Amino acid sequence: MRRESWVALILLCAPITGCFGTVDQVLPEDYGIPGGLTLACLSSAQFTSMVVEVDYSSSSTPEPSALQLLQSRLEDVCDKPGGVSIQTQVTTFEETGTWSDQEVRDIAHATRSASPLQDNVLRWHVLYPTGNYQDDSVLGVAVDASTVAIFQDTIEGAENFLGRPSAEDIEEAVLVHEIGHLLGLINIVYTSTHAHEDPDHPHHSNNDQSVMYWAVESTSVTNFITGAVPNDFDAEDRDDLIRLADGRLTASDQLWEP
Repeated sequence: MRRESWVALILLCAPITGCFGTVDQVLPEDYGIPGGLTLACLSSAQFTSMVVEVDYSSSSTPEPSALQLLQSRLEDVCDKPGGVSIQTQVTTFEETGTWSDQEVRDIAHATRSASPLQDNVLRWHVLYPTGNYQDDSVLGVAVDASTVAIFQDTIEGAENFLGRPSAEDIEEAVLVHEIGHLLGLINIVYTSTHAHEDPDHPHHSNNDQSVMYWAVESTSVTNFITGAVPNDFDAEDRDDLIRLADGRLTASDQLWEP
């Protein structure tokens, strides 16, 4: 059985204490861990197209710019000649208050339209529920091989009074960051040849120009005000994905292999 290795992005809190956590809980075999469908995304050997299903509550509508950016980033790094598409739908979630990672996983699997591996289509699932994560400074979580949740209520609360960065900017970064964990970044299901994992924040970048940076931008509110929140993978992130795709890096814990 695979064990859960979930990852959470903490973008703005006082103080920012870190952005990765684990719980020791056995997952069903078909759930996998974040990064468990990395090769399915990077290869077109079977899955020639990709769908990201986005289920959102009526009070937590995703920003169109965030979804467009997500589509662009996946098109950049995944081998999907049939294209990457985003499918959105309003969903009524039973939980509207505080979410645990297990609740995210259970509700995601109950509401998804289809399984992650369907014929020649790879499907990932993003939830935008009402409410907050159990740690209310967490903005997004990746809970298994195909599922992430984005907590827009908390994102909106993270926007400072100057609006720099804006809630929209933060959402874009958080969404790409969490999808980056589904891609296995950083060192979740492989070992990079680059020394770009932050030793104090496992599975996150030590480069503050990478969307995979542990706090995305900085631990300082001043830096949030004066600097842009990165929303793209850096050169070493992308090189890891290239090496995973061509086999120079070995991926473990995969639910599918070419």
